Amino acid sequence: MKIEKLMQQVKEKEPLVQCITNFVTVNDCANILLSIGATPTMAMDCREVEEAVAKVSALVCNMGAIEHLESMLLAGKEANRLHIPVVLDPVGAGGTTLRQEAASLLIQEVQFAAIRGNASEIKAIAGIHSRGRGVDAAKEDIISENSLQKDIEIFEELAKRIHTVVAVSGPIDVITNGEQTMLIRNGCPTMARITGSGCMLTTLMGAFCGANEEQIFEAAALAVAVMGIAGELAEEKRIQNKTGNATFRNALIDAIFNITAEQIKEKINYEIFKRTDS
Repeated sequence: MKIEKLMQQVKEKEPLVQCITNFVTVNDCANILLSIGATPTMAMDCREVEEAVAKVSALVCNMGAIEHLESMLLAGKEANRLHIPVVLDPVGAGGTTLRQEAASLLIQEVQFAAIRGNASEIKAIAGIHSRGRGVDAAKEDIISENSLQKDIEIFEELAKRIHTVVAVSGPIDVITNGEQTMLIRNGCPTMARITGSGCMLTTLMGAFCGANEEQIFEAAALAVAVMGIAGELAEEKRIQNKTGNATFRNALIDAIFNITAEQIKEKINYEIFKRTDS
């Protein structure tokens, strides 16, 4: 992974990222983009999204904003026409009929450069029944060393079938384009104790993909690594100062603001997955 080049592209291009995202995390998503050196725009009204997307480097569609489904479809199709990468966060997919149908419609109508979600959400859009709890993965869906090979088969098949990069968040992050699969083991449990860490990651992925549109797999993987490393740095500070999750959120954004390629190379914990015969 050419970390320096991928990071440099973000800093130099300052990608404008359009986010159709939910009201719970919209401010955090805007700030995470600013912290990495990108610029946010939150144009979500269906009367302007097509015009707005013509000016951006990437589009992020977050199904937490399920009420803006029409806007996601309009903006996504226009982004496809203009060859602008689109990233999907299928929030709650499989949790309700509405969200399952919305995810299916989006994937049918829009070509996504990358899709990022938790294991339950990704399994749901792969057509496998899951029991995700709201925005959280069900315990039985969470990726573990024991389930890793079987889960990766599911994720790789989905990536091949819909021609996208699939990024699955969990204790072990899995990123695959169907041909190449990377495992990343960065992050900390406190990231699950703040609102929007997943939404922020998807938005960050939009920035990296928008600045590196010819290297979507590497861009998506680096976004996952950067978020995980920033979480570890924020956790170190939280433990040192004996603070809580609210301060952790600010420290997480600060860590991304200050992160360097050298720091990433030192702390990244990743491997290219190699299948073993059963």
